Amino acid sequence: MALLARRARKAVMAKAPAPLLQKRGGGAAAELAIPAHFRCPISLDLMRDPVTAPTGITYDREGIEAWLDTGRAVCPVTHAPLRHEDLVPNHAIRRVIQDWCVANRSRGVERIPTPKIPVTPVQASELLFDVAESAARRGAAGRAAGAVARVRALARDSERNRRCFVSVGTGRVLAAAFESLAAAGEAGVLEDVLAALVCMMPLDEEAARVLASSSSMGSLVAIAKHGSLAGRLNAVLAIKEAVSRDGAFVDLADDKVDKVVDALVVIIKAPICPQATKAAMVATYHLASSDERVAARVASTGLVPTLIEALVDADKSVSEKALAVLDAMLASEEGRASARGHALAMPALVKKMFRVSDVATELAVSAMWRLGCKASSGDEEAAATGCLVEALRVGAFQKLLLLLQVGCRDATKEKATELLKMLNKHKGLGECVDAVDFRGLNRLS
Repeated sequence: MALLARRARKAVMAKAPAPLLQKRGGGAAAELAIPAHFRCPISLDLMRDPVTAPTGITYDREGIEAWLDTGRAVCPVTHAPLRHEDLVPNHAIRRVIQDWCVANRSRGVERIPTPKIPVTPVQASELLFDVAESAARRGAAGRAAGAVARVRALARDSERNRRCFVSVGTGRVLAAAFESLAAAGEAGVLEDVLAALVCMMPLDEEAARVLASSSSMGSLVAIAKHGSLAGRLNAVLAIKEAVSRDGAFVDLADDKVDKVVDALVVIIKAPICPQATKAAMVATYHLASSDERVAARVASTGLVPTLIEALVDADKSVSEKALAVLDAMLASEEGRASARGHALAMPALVKKMFRVSDVATELAVSAMWRLGCKASSGDEEAAATGCLVEALRVGAFQKLLLLLQVGCRDATKEKATELLKMLNKHKGLGECVDAVDFRGLNRLS
């Protein structure tokens, strides 16, 4: 059966129309058919880095590695077991393809470059040993920087190289080197180590725990505030990795956590690039949702108005992250007070329902619920009532009813039901809501 399958596959490939290369400048006369044995069986495009599997089938490296990365550890043609390390570069067919490209240069075909030799696990381990040794030795920061630069250059050469470095624990080694150099006060090489570390993300638990140490976090905060643009971005990405793990920063003193919060808020309020802003929001969410004291500290930086105003015209990704941070801050009295004093708070939250995503809708409902029901004093009760009245005026009641009809998670359903009960108590103050909207709602009271 396997033999028949292979023959059938070859027959299909032979009959498949050959893809065409078109000469720059266009024109049907300039089209050139790619020979069938130069095409990758997966993409049917010209192979640029041909590799051969143990089954004898030759693929383009990019295509077969993308196939294997999806978890399908078999040869696409023969279905025999196949691993990344089983692939062998086919230099013979590559040279033939290059000769064919050169021969057809006049017809607009560009010669494919000779692929670089991928790094091996042994080579990667030797480089990491050099990084670890020089980072731990006093006065060898320059040597450490050189080794780290080689690691980063090789990892950026190809995804295959990056995976090789990840497989030998490069993230843990670089995180430990960063901590050692930070403790030794070698600030001049920290951005270089950080740039290489970012290439290895996502990091494992051990690497993230090392980054969350007091010395590492202090240096990350300093880079996030005063480093180069690339350094600031990398620092925020590293902070996000460190604080996203449960209990990762439990050993940090409160003043250290506050400094991390300040650095992240600066990035959110004065963006340097979208990636940094989103990473800072994710990190801030993890910090604020971990402890009410931290949530209050985040709110005290004035971030609530910034996020509310950002929601007005934010895209899907930013909206979800901003809503998550806002909801986390509203768990604190400081956060609720700040939001209740902002005229756009309820209108922005109601507007985001059903307009962004299910996640954004649930976060908006949670934030509205916090603003409406969390009242511990007379002044706070009055402010909560004002928010509920404003919610009525901008159509929250209708949207909450619709949410219950279309369905949502149980936790969100409970909050939506409570919100409807609270809104029902103030229905006489909601000028923009028709009384018919409240018929049959007495059962909620």
